[in-house]
Amino acid sequence: MSSITYSLSKQKISFLSILLAFVLVLSACGNQEADDKAEETNKETASEETSESREITHALGTTTIEGNPVKIVTLYQGATDAAVALGVKPVGAVESWVQQPFYEYLKADLEGVQVVGQETQPNLEEIAKLKPDLIIASKLRHEEIYTQLAEIAPTVAHETVFEFKGTVELMGQAMNMEEEASTLLADWENRVADFQSKVQAKLGDQWPLNVSILNFRADHARIYFTGFAGSILNELGFTRPENQQSTEWGVQLTTHESIPEMEADVFYIFNEDDPAVQKTFEEWTAHPLWANLTAVKNNQVYLVDEVTWNMAGGIIAANLMLDDIYERLELEK
Repeated sequence: MSSITYSLSKQKISFLSILLAFVLVLSACGNQEADDKAEETNKETASEETSESREITHALGTTTIEGNPVKIVTLYQGATDAAVALGVKPVGAVESWVQQPFYEYLKADLEGVQVVGQETQPNLEEIAKLKPDLIIASKLRHEEIYTQLAEIAPTVAHETVFEFKGTVELMGQAMNMEEEASTLLADWENRVADFQSKVQAKLGDQWPLNVSILNFRADHARIYFTGFAGSILNELGFTRPENQQSTEWGVQLTTHESIPEMEADVFYIFNEDDPAVQKTFEEWTAHPLWANLTAVKNNQVYLVDEVTWNMAGGIIAANLMLDDIYERLELEK
């Protein structure tokens, strides 16, 4: 009798084991099904987010952009700079004005990026080969070819090429990176406020300084009134001489007798690395009228980098330019 009871007990245990295993299998299947449904829901949500379209208003109209562009082509220097600042590597970019194919300060971040012609003459065929999701252009440079660019990919354009804050803002909208763009611009505003506080504390009544932005060419000299460097110096609080209060880009000086027009407390000078330019610079600065200028008398004449101060036009370059000004005014960053 005990052996029969033992056998029945074994059968009960075996049945319970099978039943438990079956329950566990059903439970696992249920969990897997729930996971699959959750994954499917996530995919659908991501797909919906990716397929969202945005209307971007810009200097050449309104452009519809689907989802988050990945393959970006930049057609002016400031846009290429801004892409790097936003952590995006363009698939194509126009060649830099000097230090080709790209400026030294950006080269490491642009390794492998396809050159798509020059800023003033982009290569439409090369751009089309890249099959971009988004093209960043400038009305100043590309208004005549905008329709062709828009046929290749959604294209947005800034009014000009040197208003770096506007470029960052436009690209943030177009690339669905508005938060990142806002952070870059907020960081810049904080640096401007820091500079203004420190320069005022150091110079006191001597601030603001009157500044002239000079550039020497092979056959003449220039004073820049506006542009990239001018807009930044104005934002920082520098003032400009009365004869430079103009919205024009600047003025060309062709005779040494016009040297007094440069008069200011400080000179920032960017020159091309060229023997003919160097010869002109030496001739003008050796003239007696040069020695009479306030900046020269006070040893406030600074030769600065032409890329950072004039050619680059982007937010990284703006920060490098500000670094330069901190250093020359001996302010702590």
